[in-house]
Amino acid sequence: QVQLVESGGGLVQAGGSLRLSCAASGRTFSSYFMGWFRQAPGKEREFVAAISGSGSSTYSVDSVKGRFTISRDNAKNTVYLQMNSLKPEDTAVYYCAARRDDGSVYYGYRSYDYWGQGTQVTVSS
Repeated sequence: QVQLVESGGGLVQAGGSLRLSCAASGRTFSSYFMGWFRQAPGKEREFVAAISGSGSSTYSVDSVKGRFTISRDNAKNTVYLQMNSLKPEDTAVYYCAARRDDGSVYYGYRSYDYWGQGTQVTVSS
C-alpha cells in the first residue's frame, strides 16, 4: 500500500512557476512508476508526465514539453513537477499517481493503483 500526498499548488499569474511535490509512504518508493495527471472542470483526467522508478526515464505530454519537468528523490520518497511558463490552460487539479514499475510506460490514468488527493493549480491571465 502506498499513500501519496501532494503539495505546492496555488494561484499564479501566466508566465509564472510552481513546483508540485508528492510525498509517498513506504520503503520501496524506487520500485514505483510515478505519474502526474490533471483534471480541469468538465474534462477527463489527462496525463501530464511520468518517471520511472530509478528516475532515469521521463515522459511528458507534448503540451507541457519544454515547460514542465518531472523528477524524483528516492531518498526522500518524493516526486516533483516543476512547472514554468504557466498558461491559463494549465489550470486544473493536479494529482500524483503510482503503480509498480515493471519496465513499461503508462499514460492512462486507469493503469495507476494509488492516487493522492490532488492540489489545485490556478493560472490567471
